[in-house]
Amino acid sequence: MAASPYRILFMGTPAFAVPSLQALLDHGEEVVAVVTQPDRPKGRGRKLAPPPVKELALAHGLPVLQPTKIRTAEFLDELRAFNADLFVVTAYGRILPGPLLNLPRLGTINVHGSLLPKYRGAAPIQWAILRGEQETGITIMQMDEGMDTGDILLPRALAITPEDTAATLAARMAALGGQTLIEALDLLKAGKLPRQPQDHSLATDAPPLTKEMGVIDWQRSARDLSCLIRGLDPWPTAHAVLNGETIRLFKPAVVTAAVPDPPGTVIRADKAGLLVATGEALLQVGELQRDGGKRLPAADFLRGYPIAPGSRFIS
Repeated sequence: MAASPYRILFMGTPAFAVPSLQALLDHGEEVVAVVTQPDRPKGRGRKLAPPPVKELALAHGLPVLQPTKIRTAEFLDELRAFNADLFVVTAYGRILPGPLLNLPRLGTINVHGSLLPKYRGAAPIQWAILRGEQETGITIMQMDEGMDTGDILLPRALAITPEDTAATLAARMAALGGQTLIEALDLLKAGKLPRQPQDHSLATDAPPLTKEMGVIDWQRSARDLSCLIRGLDPWPTAHAVLNGETIRLFKPAVVTAAVPDPPGTVIRADKAGLLVATGEALLQVGELQRDGGKRLPAADFLRGYPIAPGSRFIS
């Protein structure tokens, strides 16, 4: 006999959270309401746009709450009225207070984008790439009032490929997050979900990204720069100055070879991309973008903006 569905209140905002909500719906859980961030201005017209989670919730006729303040007695009362067994959080975007986390009888669980205790914080997917990790994953955790400090319930690993960007890795991790969430709920219903306190001595941080991080230092190795470019794609992007103009760089590959010229020097520029000297090995760049222009494959970019070998990027 199948276990009864849980009454679940879901909290999430961006595209990363959509597979988690979809998995709950597909699995037959009773999603009683969805809490998401307020609509935000988007695009050139700055029109208000709903978060991706709101769009999915409305498509399924679910009640949607978009509070501007979450630390109020009124909001707690509003949540209490749904009589949820469990709160599930995936990338909601705010730190949740203890009274809210402890409101349902089973507490609150989180779908977190790293193998905790590594990469606690706002940007775990990006930092795993930035730091050159070869593996990351999803952790289902029991939330407490700390920043991703709660007990580990169910981790699942995922390999990072040399071509992964923050965007491609996030898409795969979002799907894994939905799958792992359902696996954890099934174990919870069977009374078999493990619970392991984190080893806080092994914790690392994943703070928010900043635009300043995107400045390329060509003295670094090609491997480091590949991690930087991929980890900051699609935002805030990595960039360097060439002939007085800021150029954003994408789709890097490391070419193991001797460095014949000073770091930042363009060795070759053709349809395969730019080949640039670094502090160690060479970096091939497959896509580029000028300020105000479109992101283009190297062949298309170079037709409109020729770059001569011997030209030199500066940070």
